[in-house]
Amino acid sequence: MLKRIILLCGAAITLLLLWFAISNYQASRPIAEETLFGLAHSLHAAIENSALHDPSLHSLSTFHTPDIAYFALVDRKGVYRFHSNPELTGTFVQDKTDLQQFFAEEMVSKRIKLTTGEEAYELINHLHLPSETLGFRIVLHTYRADAVVRRAEFNMLALFSLLIFGWILAFAVFRFTRREEQHKFEMARRESLAQLGEMGAMLAHEIRNPLAGIKGYAQVIGKKPQDERNSGFAERIVTEAHRLEILVSDLLEFARSEQESMVAVDLAEVVSHTADLLRHEAEQFQININCESPATLPLAGNRDSLAQVLLNLGKNAIQAMPDGGTMGITAEVVGKQAIITVSDNGQGISQEELPRIFEPFFTTKARGTGLGLSLCRKIVEEHGGQITVKSTVGQGTSVSITIPVRQRYSKRS
Repeated sequence: MLKRIILLCGAAITLLLLWFAISNYQASRPIAEETLFGLAHSLHAAIENSALHDPSLHSLSTFHTPDIAYFALVDRKGVYRFHSNPELTGTFVQDKTDLQQFFAEEMVSKRIKLTTGEEAYELINHLHLPSETLGFRIVLHTYRADAVVRRAEFNMLALFSLLIFGWILAFAVFRFTRREEQHKFEMARRESLAQLGEMGAMLAHEIRNPLAGIKGYAQVIGKKPQDERNSGFAERIVTEAHRLEILVSDLLEFARSEQESMVAVDLAEVVSHTADLLRHEAEQFQININCESPATLPLAGNRDSLAQVLLNLGKNAIQAMPDGGTMGITAEVVGKQAIITVSDNGQGISQEELPRIFEPFFTTKARGTGLGLSLCRKIVEEHGGQITVKSTVGQGTSVSITIPVRQRYSKRS
């Protein structure tokens, strides 16, 4: 859409500039004609004034300007009483049509071609003396008056050239940009395919291991249905099936595209409830849970999703402290943001692995799905928040979640 708007704006500007250049060029010719007409009349007046002061017309021989090609005065008999070319003074007008024009009632002004091939401007009019009326002809060079036409023509051609060059350059930039976009799209597609292949391989690995265990235990039970160990094998089958069920549930949740409806949620209650759920498992590993949060912390969100995030982070913290330790869950409000932090003093995450922990199916655990943190980030971002991780090997990990506390939400029914 943006490219189309830019293209339309460029076309509109181009048409406007073309109209301006062409109209300026077309207007230059009338301006040149008016200039020549005015100049011819001014010279006619000057020559007439000189003739009035010198009826012998001798003073006209000194009347010269760069614009005059020649001028002449003719009496009614067709004799040149004066001509810029002294050799023609006193001769007769050869063309009777010219003689008629000299004494026609209407003035004649037009462009003519000289014998040299030069284009000139001719004005034929009357020159009134006290004793008689003479025919007056003046022929002017047009190169100075036509300078405005040449300038307008040059400007028009220059503008045409610049517009053509501009459109060629714009087309080249467009082609380059298009090729760059196609290249980026192709690289993104290849990267997506590579990630898909990697995810598929990891997913196949995660599914194959439980299936192999289920198949093996089922085969043992099938061969020896009365064996006393069958109850243990059946329990392991249930465990592996449960593991597959968790994997499928995480996949479905991760692939979910529609966003959950946002309602009023007390985040302090969610934090407290999650801490209570984790205490029993934490006590088995001699882990203390310190929970600090305000009495109430209202915001707009989805309670089950937020509880799932905190539960996943809490389980990760417990698994990072197999020899016991302390886990902290804190919630506070800073400005318009709610900040929840889950920390532990466990094994920590190496700096090489830290940038990849949010990648789907990336895990450092022997039996993990690698979707936990990816799912946590997805849920937090759906709430308009951010999730960050700080970790040091041997010292522990701290995961911080920042969520806006003021958002629109629908009332719980």
